[in-house]
Amino acid sequence: MRKLAIGTALSGALALAGVAAPAASAAGTPDLTFSGVTVNNGKPVVIGTGRTVTVPVTYTLTLAKGLVIDQKKNVQLVALYRGSLQSVDNDLGPEAPPVCKQTATTDTTVTESCAEKILVDPQESLHDAADASTWKAAGVFAHHDGTASDDYLHEENAVTVWGNLASVKVQRAARLTVDAAPEPVVKGRTLTVKGKLTRADWESGKYTGYKGQKVVLQFKADGGSYANVKGITSGTGGALSTTMKATGGGTYRFVFAGTGTTGAKTSAGDHVTVK
Repeated sequence: MRKLAIGTALSGALALAGVAAPAASAAGTPDLTFSGVTVNNGKPVVIGTGRTVTVPVTYTLTLAKGLVIDQKKNVQLVALYRGSLQSVDNDLGPEAPPVCKQTATTDTTVTESCAEKILVDPQESLHDAADASTWKAAGVFAHHDGTASDDYLHEENAVTVWGNLASVKVQRAARLTVDAAPEPVVKGRTLTVKGKLTRADWESGKYTGYKGQKVVLQFKADGGSYANVKGITSGTGGALSTTMKATGGGTYRFVFAGTGTTGAKTSAGDHVTVK
């Protein structure tokens, strides 16, 4: 697990402005405020092992009327981080500048409604199981200015970060299967329902068994709706297995409510004909 200081923690986010993030602001605190930060519409971010997940972020930005944010010399954005600003364990920044629309003005301030997208590629951005936890949102302001010629070079870089503006859970995606047998089955005979619960392992890039988890078996009679039948616990490798008497035709499925680190999942249904 990598440990980063704030000088490089938000390097991905600041890279879009070409800013080599310094350890502290050299120009004092800029006059702007981030508020109303919402990440992923307030829902957990559930990520598998392959597909890139888009995380929307919205917020309100209030800044001094004379402060110009052009996303070149002056950059503003929201990034996600795990840990603290003094010791960031991991961070995620937007791939493109935020889109902001002016919503109000006063004699001294401008208020804007801003939106951006953070793209999370699990193979590039998530490093270990600890990334399945609560992340925080940080508001970032960066300034870059400089002059360069064959005989002279001067650069000024400054960054200010406001942490803990909002929080969001990042969870591993789960997979859940079901198979009821025999098919068809004679009424009154024993029916065996098996399945498997697995979840994304970002270190190996595979789905691995999730043992010791409560999963509910549901049944929907032909023409009816799903109802809980019984709860079972996943075994070695995430294996699920239970038996019951076949009373009539219908569809079986497993439902996993999720945990703090793993997203909820419902299996596809498996229909059984009863003779």
